[in-house]
Amino acid sequence: MGKRDQAFQWFEKGCRYDSLEPDSDKAVEAYRESLACDEEYADAYVNLGFIFLRRGRYDEALRCFEKVVKLEPTNPEAYNNLGYAYETVERTGSAKMMYRHALALDSGNIEAMINIAHVLELEGDYHGAVSQFKSAITVNPGATAPHFCLAVLYDRHDMFDEAIEEYHHVLEIDGGYLKAIFNLGNIYVQLGDYDRAVESYERVLRLDPDCVDAWNSLGSISDEPRARAVFQRSFSSIFNTIP
Repeated sequence: MGKRDQAFQWFEKGCRYDSLEPDSDKAVEAYRESLACDEEYADAYVNLGFIFLRRGRYDEALRCFEKVVKLEPTNPEAYNNLGYAYETVERTGSAKMMYRHALALDSGNIEAMINIAHVLELEGDYHGAVSQFKSAITVNPGATAPHFCLAVLYDRHDMFDEAIEEYHHVLEIDGGYLKAIFNLGNIYVQLGDYDRAVESYERVLRLDPDCVDAWNSLGSISDEPRARAVFQRSFSSIFNTIP
């Protein structure tokens, strides 16, 4: 068996360990064995990099993702991953540079566009972030991610009408997008529209009866005079529909 095949076997073993016990030492050791067999096995560096990020071992994570960029200099995903690592350690300038490099390699890479928008928001460039999200929507209007991210941005800035419109765009694409439905409910609470808020939380609970956040949100508005009757009615109807 050749070194590349051995590396693949160790990599697959690492993936199995990772799925059974995420970020385990066994997974780390398997990925390292993969790299001992083939030091250019990029996927092993990627998985190790994410484990190190989650463990807070940022220098090691950066070295892994930087190695992948050297191994795959024409792969946009390599730059997106390195950019994410830089963003995690608050090196936003370096992160933005990597995301733009990914976009230069693939002008239709909406992941890079969304990542750039996030960095622009972190830097306080609200209008630049909005423009970037809209560019991603233009490139792929059928993707939920840019619509959802733009809605969240509007939501954070109390631009509720715009946020509602974008959340509805998300639901036109994917009617079961729970976070969009739940966030709509939260906006309606802030607007004092308790009927629509309860309708949104009900919809979440029909899709996911165990959603604690939706139950808590329903409970939080039950004390409002305008919401109490609606909540009680909804509480009963939800239990009637849950097997």
